[in-house]
Amino acid sequence: MVSTNLSELVSQELSQCFKNRIVFQLVLLFGSLFWASAAVAVGPALSNAHAHNDYEQKRPLLDSLANGFTSVEADIYLVEGRLLVAHDKKDVNPEKTLERLYLDPLRELAAGKKSIFKEGGTLTLLIDFKSEAEPTYEALKQVLSKYAESLTSFDNGGTHTNAVTIILSGDRPRTKLLTEKKRFASFDGRMTDLGQDHPVSFMPLVSDNWNSHFTWKGEGPFPVAEKAKLKAMVERAHSENRRIRFWATPDKKDVWRELQDANVDLINTDDLAGLSEFLRGGK
Repeated sequence: MVSTNLSELVSQELSQCFKNRIVFQLVLLFGSLFWASAAVAVGPALSNAHAHNDYEQKRPLLDSLANGFTSVEADIYLVEGRLLVAHDKKDVNPEKTLERLYLDPLRELAAGKKSIFKEGGTLTLLIDFKSEAEPTYEALKQVLSKYAESLTSFDNGGTHTNAVTIILSGDRPRTKLLTEKKRFASFDGRMTDLGQDHPVSFMPLVSDNWNSHFTWKGEGPFPVAEKAKLKAMVERAHSENRRIRFWATPDKKDVWRELQDANVDLINTDDLAGLSEFLRGGK
């Protein structure tokens, strides 16, 4: 009788321990999911804010989204079949994949929606190829096919806008993109690509080096001739219904102000908080 009671008692204790363990694991699971989702805060959208080399921020993607940026930039290298995010090849880290830093969290944020922003609109993910165009693109295509439900697609000259729009920069596979009938990526052109009758679905954006066109670094007044040149460049891009961006622009309020006044579509910056405050009316 004592043996039977002892056996039942041990069985009950083990059963309770098992239940407690399951409850504990569930608490950890849902707690981690809560904090993960809570950490991904998306601020009010800034339609013309572009995070240059976003991956060098303290929290890649997340800091940009918290500041309301609607365009972020990631440099990638194809290394042993994996797309790794880094500015220089010597800095690649097998843990910092394009999927882990960008595509996975963006898919979670989209979760069947057409926008991750309350105000609507797509998020531009500008992917800058640092390795050879063709093999890098072939690897990227395989990756993007897994995220189709949240990506903008392009076919037969049309654009089907979704939560995330991929634009390729750097060593871009121009010919390959032009010949594909359906894609999950478009082309970041240069000023020299204007006037060639490329479909907007192929080339929705043109980007160029600020230092190739302007000498002004934000010190003193913007030279009149350069101001007129900036206005003309923007008008030319807009006449073809394309957005325009300059890289290597000085991170100074006077420069941001001139870019804003000229209707530059994406203002390039490494200073997320500074540009966010400026665009929201800060002095």
